[in-house]
Amino acid sequence: MTTLAIIGAGPGLGAAVARRFGREGYDTALIARDQGRLDALAAGLADEGVTARGFAADVRDPKTLTGALDAAATALGPIEVLQYSPVPQREFMLPVLDTTADDLAGPVEFSVYGPVTAVQQVLPGMRGLGRGTVLFVNGGTAVVPHPERAGTSIAFAAESAYGQLLHDTLAAEGIHVAQLVIPGAIVPGHDRKDPAVLADTLWTLHQDRNGFRHFAADLDS
Repeated sequence: MTTLAIIGAGPGLGAAVARRFGREGYDTALIARDQGRLDALAAGLADEGVTARGFAADVRDPKTLTGALDAAATALGPIEVLQYSPVPQREFMLPVLDTTADDLAGPVEFSVYGPVTAVQQVLPGMRGLGRGTVLFVNGGTAVVPHPERAGTSIAFAAESAYGQLLHDTLAAEGIHVAQLVIPGAIVPGHDRKDPAVLADTLWTLHQDRNGFRHFAADLDS
């Protein structure tokens, strides 16, 4: 069995990615904080013929995150594709002059400690398979910092650096690491930022395995 794990799974992009990969034969582990919502999402996907199961975890709690990924691999099979795409919390987006060192703890746990924990957990399985893909999904502040959103600007930059380092280091092992930057909001019906279109883009990144950073749309969109 081949498994996709989506960290930050929800009814928009997460569900669209589960559908897209499901058409290619992937089972999906849906990971987010609310087990009830995950179960409802998995049930809806099952009605569409997609095999998915929910595993509750908080990306800021390493024990729950590693536990969810371990349970997913046990239930569904080794994780070949990991997507890290949780939506940042509003309190991470303070103006830079109002942002204290304490205010950065949450964003760093969310966008640095979380991805590092997840990658370290799934990497042995990918190595065992001899292949794998890690997909980081970020907002535009990963590339152009915004003075009114200091927490995400700083933490996304660090996440981007980590992803680039992984990309350069793991390529020789057949493990591809890529980042998709989505400027602004995900917009249903948008020609480039509709969830289904973004899911197609992420599938292409997994398939083509070409380069690290990619843009869903122009940065000013």
